[in-house]
Amino acid sequence: MLESKRKAIIFFLIALVLALVSGFLVLKKVQALNSNLGTIVEVYVANNDIPSRSMIKPEDITTDEIPKKYLRDEHITNIESLKNIVSVVPLSSGEIITKSILKKTSTITETDNRLITLLNSSEKIFFDQELFALDRVDIIISNSFGEEPLTEVFMKDVKVARVATQKKEFSGVQLEIPFEKVPELIHMQNYADSLRIVKSNVGQMQKQADKEEAEAENKQVIEEVPEKDKEKKENAEKEKKDNKE
Repeated sequence: MLESKRKAIIFFLIALVLALVSGFLVLKKVQALNSNLGTIVEVYVANNDIPSRSMIKPEDITTDEIPKKYLRDEHITNIESLKNIVSVVPLSSGEIITKSILKKTSTITETDNRLITLLNSSEKIFFDQELFALDRVDIIISNSFGEEPLTEVFMKDVKVARVATQKKEFSGVQLEIPFEKVPELIHMQNYADSLRIVKSNVGQMQKQADKEEAEAENKQVIEEVPEKDKEKKENAEKEKKDNKE
C-alpha cells in the first residue's frame, strides 16, 4: 500500500514538473510571437490613385502600420527614398509602395529632349576631362564619309544630364539631346571615326559678356551725369539772365 502511494506521488511530481516546463516553453513562444506581431512599423502606401510614370508627390503618399514580422526589404520606410521617383505601374489608393516598382525620374528638362549615353569604354569616344552633371559640352566629330577626312563641330552647348561612374571613376555621360538630333548623333556614334567631348565655357563667356555689358552701362551713366549737370547749369544761368532783363 505504501509502495503504491509512493509511486503515485513520484508520477504526480514528474507530471507536475513536465507540465511546468511545457507551460514555460509555451509562454516563451507566445511572448516571442507577441513581440514580433506587437512591434508595429510604418510603411508608405499610396494616399490616392497614382498614374504610372508620374512623379510621386508628398500629397500622393501616406503611412500604414504593419507588424514588424511582415516587414520586407522592398517596403519603403524612409520618405527620402521617394524623392524624385516615379512608379512604373499605376498605384491604387492604399496600395503598399515597394522598391521594385519605383524608378528615378528623368533629369530631362525639355519634353522634346532625349538622353543619349556616351561612355569612354568605346574606342570611338574621347573625353578631354572629367565632367559633372549640368556641365555644358561641345561634340566634335571626325569622319571619312567624303573623299577627304573631315573634322567638324557636330553640336554645341549640350547639357550633361547625368554622369556615369565605374568603381568611383568617371566612365561617361548622358547628354540631353533635342529629339531631331538624336538619329544624327546615334549615326555618328555608329559610323564616325571618332567623337570628342569637349567641355564648353559658354557659361564663363556669358558671365564675361554680362560683366562687359554692365561696365558699359555704368560708363554710359557716368558720361550722362556731367552732361545733365552742364545742361542744368546753363538753364539756371539763362533763367537768371532773363530775370535781370
